[in-house]
Amino acid sequence: MKQWKISYSDQDGVAREMDVEFADCPSIEEAAQLVRARLFPVTAELDLNDFEGRDSAPTARTLKAQNAVAITDIAEAVA
Repeated sequence: MKQWKISYSDQDGVAREMDVEFADCPSIEEAAQLVRARLFPVTAELDLNDFEGRDSAPTARTLKAQNAVAITDIAEAVA
């Protein structure tokens, strides 16, 4: 597993980072799900089937539209 650094701006516009382990670079959707679980643990359980087949990253879209949280970068962590 490789270490990846997910950079995002939180609901206050503050730049934050989160380290995760994945074999390959996580997608925007995977990153958004991890960020949502950290920032909004209750809503992390919500089902976003409304967007299934209509949006490639429904969690990222919902985070940005409803909570002003945006994934800004996903990069391999430097040891």
